Amino acid sequence: MFLFVEKMYLCKMIRKVKNILWVACFFMVLSCGDYQKIVKSTDYEFKLKKAKEYYEHKEYGRSSQLYQELVNIYRGTSRADQIYYYLAKSFYGQKDYVLSSHYFRQMLKEFPRSTFNEEAQFLIGYCYFLDSPTARLDQKTSQDAIDALQLFINIFPGSARVAEANKLIDELREKLVYKSYLSGRLYYDLMDYRAAVISLNNCLKEFPDSKYREELMYYLLKAKYLLGENSIEEKKRERLNNALDEYFTFTDEFPESKYRKEADRFFVNTKKLMNLSDEEINKIQK
Repeated sequence: MFLFVEKMYLCKMIRKVKNILWVACFFMVLSCGDYQKIVKSTDYEFKLKKAKEYYEHKEYGRSSQLYQELVNIYRGTSRADQIYYYLAKSFYGQKDYVLSSHYFRQMLKEFPRSTFNEEAQFLIGYCYFLDSPTARLDQKTSQDAIDALQLFINIFPGSARVAEANKLIDELREKLVYKSYLSGRLYYDLMDYRAAVISLNNCLKEFPDSKYREELMYYLLKAKYLLGENSIEEKKRERLNNALDEYFTFTDEFPESKYRKEADRFFVNTKKLMNLSDEEINKIQK
């Protein structure tokens, strides 16, 4: 008896689910039919109204399709910039940041005095920011984001979004620093110490205030020491001398560094390899 009741209950639930699915499918087909009528309509005011409705209901795929047609229809009118703006925002809503930034740039080019320009200029940079890949990949998009956000700050210095733009730039710059640091580490791991020295030096020059500064300087010292240690005789002394200079620079700036013990070991070994007395070391340090 129990199994019979359970079976009846399951059959009832299956029929209920089927009914719900049929109703959902019916309204979906009806909705698609209505949308196709709007797409084919030549009543552009109606189409513009529906595009805005789709946008407000976050149906960005539909709104972008309608706005793409309306951009050409309303070109040269007082509403053309608004249509460009919502077209770009529709692609932004779909997370298509490439097309979104493209249409924002087109809007700025065609309507340099539009009331939407401040937000558009910011969102160009923000689209690049959102599209910026991890630090291990090529960082061209990150640099494009920095350039676009800096341009926004220059054009709209009084904007309420300047602080946000500066924060995004700082975050992007740290990503560039980390990318540069990873490049230096890669050369170091490959035991290409000459390339590591060049890469780490460039990183420190370009980003002197980086939060990775201590670690960058440590690996620069280590790369210089190993480059000198493994050099041919006619270049060894000069390169070891460079390592000594780097040791003094590093310990002056970070006397309590967690890398101090290892740095001191490089110093002792370098002193032995160069056969330097304490007096000679004092002269070099001065």
